[in-house]
Amino acid sequence: MDSLTQLAHGFGVVLTPENLLFVFLGVTIGTVIGVLPGLGPTATIALLLPITYTITPEAAVMMLAGVYYGSMYGGTITSVLLRIPGEAASAITALDGYEMTRQGRGGPALGIAAIGSFIGGTVSILGLAFVAPLLASWALRFGPPEYAALTIFGLILVTYLGTKSTVKSIIAALFGLLLAVIGPDPIRGTTRFSFDVLDLFSGLDLVAIAMGLFGIGEIMYNLEQRVTSSSTIGSIDRILPTRDDWNQSRGAITRGTLLGFPIGMLPGGGGVMSSLASYATEKKLAKDPSRFGRGAIEGVAGPETANNASSISAFIPLLTLGLPSNAVLALILGALMMQDITPGPGLIVEHPELFWGVIASMFIGNLILLALNLPFVGIFVQLLRVRIGIIGGVALLVTLVGVYTLSYTEFDMWVMLAAGFVGYLMRKTGFEPAPLVLAFVLGSVLEVAFRQSLLLSDGSLSIFVTRPISGSIMAVIAVIVVSSFVGALRRLRGGTTPGLIEMTKQTSED
Repeated sequence: MDSLTQLAHGFGVVLTPENLLFVFLGVTIGTVIGVLPGLGPTATIALLLPITYTITPEAAVMMLAGVYYGSMYGGTITSVLLRIPGEAASAITALDGYEMTRQGRGGPALGIAAIGSFIGGTVSILGLAFVAPLLASWALRFGPPEYAALTIFGLILVTYLGTKSTVKSIIAALFGLLLAVIGPDPIRGTTRFSFDVLDLFSGLDLVAIAMGLFGIGEIMYNLEQRVTSSSTIGSIDRILPTRDDWNQSRGAITRGTLLGFPIGMLPGGGGVMSSLASYATEKKLAKDPSRFGRGAIEGVAGPETANNASSISAFIPLLTLGLPSNAVLALILGALMMQDITPGPGLIVEHPELFWGVIASMFIGNLILLALNLPFVGIFVQLLRVRIGIIGGVALLVTLVGVYTLSYTEFDMWVMLAAGFVGYLMRKTGFEPAPLVLAFVLGSVLEVAFRQSLLLSDGSLSIFVTRPISGSIMAVIAVIVVSSFVGALRRLRGGTTPGLIEMTKQTSED
């Protein structure tokens, strides 16, 4: 009952003209970005980070969260109509969604995706409201060793589950950790790796790095690839699914919700994992599995529901433990930390208006998304005709102006341009920038927790395995690492059937 009372207080926070405006802007921008091939929520949130300095923390997180789950809706449109996933999590939807479009049923595919996403998101929000406080109260037992182990756990899972190449992801993460130690020592206060450059005494700025890697880097890569929309966009007549469509989809929507919520809470789980798990489940339970890949509406309803359910539940470890599960949430964490708010077990007590306001804003945001996606799909489809050159030029101008207005120094602009070039090279060579940014954000948390743990144990590493919680986390990390090596050796020796992790990486590459 206390959660319901606090949630009512959260609605009081969000139902103000200013906060409602930012919720609307967030979900609308997210939908538009999801529709436009070549862009995504990570690059968009990186571009919007300078704005968060000028508004309240509540409005900032509401807007950025709206961009995140709103892009999941928008990415479905391109997957269904063009077989071009606007988001990696929508890649599996393209299999049956595009076939439905070819059969003249693109409208019902989009309609059931929007309805399923709304149901999955809403149920996940309720789960967030009740599970997050329980997890936060349990996390109050955490000390430095537990936080160090948990941070390592998050980095390991994101590296192994959420990326294409494990080796390249580890290299990117290590580079991110190296960048994180530039600047003042958190324990001694001395300056490290500054090379007598005055601008490096305070370290590198997250906004400049993120805007460079995801903003300029993505723009350069997409301009070179010349991402253009197809001249043949599928027609849309009727949007609302029929009763038969609903009867075929309601089981998939239910299962997608139940799968997406717990998977989203796992660091590195995310939309791709939940979508794949839902699709595999529906195909296994189907009376006629051969329908899948040929226009089965369950192949759209289940993955899209799981995708949006997981995008909401991913906020649970972020808000309660301060552990982002992907690059998007790492940027949201960075936006909060720049406003001197550190997510963790104490967030509910110290900033209840932020915690419960964000949860309540997700209810409002999902309603807005449902209202936007059902009647106005035709308008969003026209965005596919916008050339990437126009989008890239505007985005480049925004990045340059935005990063300069943060501190009014040329140094940050040079850092952003350098990060943009690095991001472009990473995309060209098959490296993903997400592990780098995630490691950069978590690097300071990991260093402080790790060194404090060593101070508590007089330099002994045994503190990480002798304490029950940190020891359990380290045991799980060991199992993941060992099983990954064993699986790699088996595949090298004789080739085995790829598991869910390999399916995820293959889907990301496709």
